[in-house]
Amino acid sequence: MEYMRNPISSRRAHRHNRSRAPIDEMSARGRAHMPGRGRGLFWQVFLPNALILGIAVAVLTLSPVSVSRDVSGAQAALLGGALVAMVLVNLALIRRAVRPLEHLARVMAAIDPLYPGHRVAVSTSVSEVEELADVFNVMLDRLEAERRDSGRRMLSAQERERMRLARELHDEIGQSLTGLMLEIDHVARQVDADTERQLREVQETARGLSDEVRSIVRRLRPEALDDLGLRSALIDLAQGFERLTGLAIRRDLDADLPPLDPDVELVIYRIAQESLTNVARHADASQVELALERGAGEVVLRVGDDGGGLDGAAPGSGMKGMLERSLLIGASVDFHPRAGGGSEVLLRVPLEAGRPRGSA
Repeated sequence: MEYMRNPISSRRAHRHNRSRAPIDEMSARGRAHMPGRGRGLFWQVFLPNALILGIAVAVLTLSPVSVSRDVSGAQAALLGGALVAMVLVNLALIRRAVRPLEHLARVMAAIDPLYPGHRVAVSTSVSEVEELADVFNVMLDRLEAERRDSGRRMLSAQERERMRLARELHDEIGQSLTGLMLEIDHVARQVDADTERQLREVQETARGLSDEVRSIVRRLRPEALDDLGLRSALIDLAQGFERLTGLAIRRDLDADLPPLDPDVELVIYRIAQESLTNVARHADASQVELALERGAGEVVLRVGDDGGGLDGAAPGSGMKGMLERSLLIGASVDFHPRAGGGSEVLLRVPLEAGRPRGSA
């Protein structure tokens, strides 16, 4: 008995299982007696016990040994030995019967919701264990589907709020700072040299604030992604990252990418953005690689660095955020060390999951 990882195509091929009505008691009983199922746990416990009791009765009936009213030491030893033998045999048989259930419980506990696609596979003679594994797998199908759907809705709501904040920052604070700089410039032309110098310093401070607001707006909502597409948005992201950090980024962005759903493009962009942010904060790297390429039936994003590597660190909020985002589009993301030092983030998006909605 073990748990296995189903491929994305297998999960999608069985989507109809997720929409089935809840499993009622009658259908569960029916599956317990389907051909090919093992013997029930009840019978595996009852029959050995009945057999042991039958053997004990037969031995007492056919054996020449008799037990008097006043039990002798030899008789007590014989009865005690028989009792111990019955208990040990019973323990061994019951232990054998419930071992698959204990194993199934350990396998269930090992499944991590952040790494979907794992399913319980059983090979046992206990029908209840097989039935429990089937029900657990159906439950995982439904949970993953519901989590993906609710996550997409959450992502859409989050991006709408990001867009609203970006628009307000640009239209309100950005415009106000621009107006302030123009007013300072107008006043500076009409005062003495010493006051003009002080006003120019204030103007430079306002210009720095304006640049910071524009940077925040770009991080909130990448305009290049909406206007120019994913590849151009990643180029703009890398160039901005180089300006801010001084790190060199080697870009390898495939120009012949398949059409992707806007939500998928946004997830790819956000994971690339978070990966670069993690490199700047934690990696102590001198060079970064950003690659986006079309593979065999998938689109692959790779962000690597030559820094200190993961060094056994537990996933933080940034890594967990990337895992959760990848779940929304049926993709997988892995974090592993690079052969020459440093670490790498690898996002794999199946083309079936990334295809624009409504396309054939």
